[in-house]
Amino acid sequence: MSASDLVTEIEATLDVDTEAFESRVRAEAETLRGEIADGTFDNPQAIVGLEYEFYAVDDETDALMRVPRRLLEHIGFEKELGLHNAELSTTPQPLSQYGLKAQQTEVQAKLDAARREVSREGMALISDGMWTVPPIGETVSEYLTDSIEQGGVRMATNMSRAVRYHAMANTDYAADLQLEAPHVSLAADTVMPESLITSIQPHYQVAHAHDLPDNFRYALRIAGPLLALAVNSPFFPPDLYDADGETVVAECWMENRVPVFESVLNPEGEKKVTFPADIGSTDEAIDRIAGDATVVPAEIDPQGRFDDAFAHFRHKHGSFWRWVRPVFDGPTRKSANARIEFRPLPGQPTVRGTIALLAVFAGLLESLPRREHPIGTQPWETARENFYRAVRDGIEADLRWVTADGTETEDTDELYAELFELARDGLELRGFDAAAANGYIQPLRERVDRRMTPARWKRNRVETRMAAGEPFGQAIWGMQSDYIDRQSETLVEGTFVEWLE
Repeated sequence: MSASDLVTEIEATLDVDTEAFESRVRAEAETLRGEIADGTFDNPQAIVGLEYEFYAVDDETDALMRVPRRLLEHIGFEKELGLHNAELSTTPQPLSQYGLKAQQTEVQAKLDAARREVSREGMALISDGMWTVPPIGETVSEYLTDSIEQGGVRMATNMSRAVRYHAMANTDYAADLQLEAPHVSLAADTVMPESLITSIQPHYQVAHAHDLPDNFRYALRIAGPLLALAVNSPFFPPDLYDADGETVVAECWMENRVPVFESVLNPEGEKKVTFPADIGSTDEAIDRIAGDATVVPAEIDPQGRFDDAFAHFRHKHGSFWRWVRPVFDGPTRKSANARIEFRPLPGQPTVRGTIALLAVFAGLLESLPRREHPIGTQPWETARENFYRAVRDGIEADLRWVTADGTETEDTDELYAELFELARDGLELRGFDAAAANGYIQPLRERVDRRMTPARWKRNRVETRMAAGEPFGQAIWGMQSDYIDRQSETLVEGTFVEWLE
């Protein structure tokens, strides 16, 4: 697509009547309510899925690389925000011993094939929370802020050709477009700074749509503890910092994906990207999505799908940027589903670590509601505080948990001992044998036992390099080189624990 063609499509999007769009959303929300009431969104069992983002680097220099679109299509990955991004989505599977194994095998099969193809182009796909080495010959600021204006339309030079991403910088929705994080600040004209970050997003389809609010409440209570295990973005590219290296290392947050997403996309004074409130009913979930601020309205033509009946509602949901969010969709009536997307988790060092997080997340959402675990009564304010404490401190965060007997604890070992036991219970409720359930959980248990997350591993490497006399920026790039080297040997079949031996 040429720049002029892209401008034409952006202008067409900007010309959409927002009031007419909102009217369609409200009407479709009523259609959706009717289908939920009729049981269309009920399934005989829970189902899991996964979205998995990567970025590409030069396999010799570790510098960020743009992925040719032809190559992305060839390897069966999807485009994401930046030209350096690639996304893999799995086929939803029943939450069973075979279904979860299928999730892992599908990721491994697609990723292994993709890595072979991209290596022929001199690049590697990296599973991580944030990239730190810019493309050769460019600074980070140049790469993230480079844009052009044509016919009054602003377009990011290094953004994919997805119209909605470009339209965000040209609508009345006043996203701040200002990256703010500890000792980092960057102003931009587009949403491109968000492309610093990459994530994994486990999906959990509830068996009965009306159970979604209960599951959602529990998902919010486990968000902090699970994020604390997964943290993987303690450092920005070094030339973005405005403080000395010693200060940055001492004060760095363990999961900087969160401030990136929140600061770039939230308008001043508005919390659209945020930790969400509890949901009292499926009707309330629908109302929240339908009533959310519209970013880019659209006129959507039918595609022959079942969910064409609420296509504009689904489009609006695409900018319902909560860290945990409810979803209603399905290309066919048979596949219609109500699910929870769990969005706080960064990309992980290995596939097994990614699947472990999917397994524990799903296992907990099976066990906690069935056992009526008292963590569901934890005040929402505490759950939110846990989440942002995990952002700052990772596994070292002082998280509050409520045990099965109703006792509140801040003991890390006690919290995770019970959390893993509940995850195992949930998996066994879905037919897993004890050995299989424990096998999926063990990689995360090791992180707790060793008090070692990917983010802490990164911080330790930077500290060690600086103690040996390396300048701060060089220490970050050296750590990143170590990360990529370790991952090249362990991504598809290994575990993060191998990095610690």
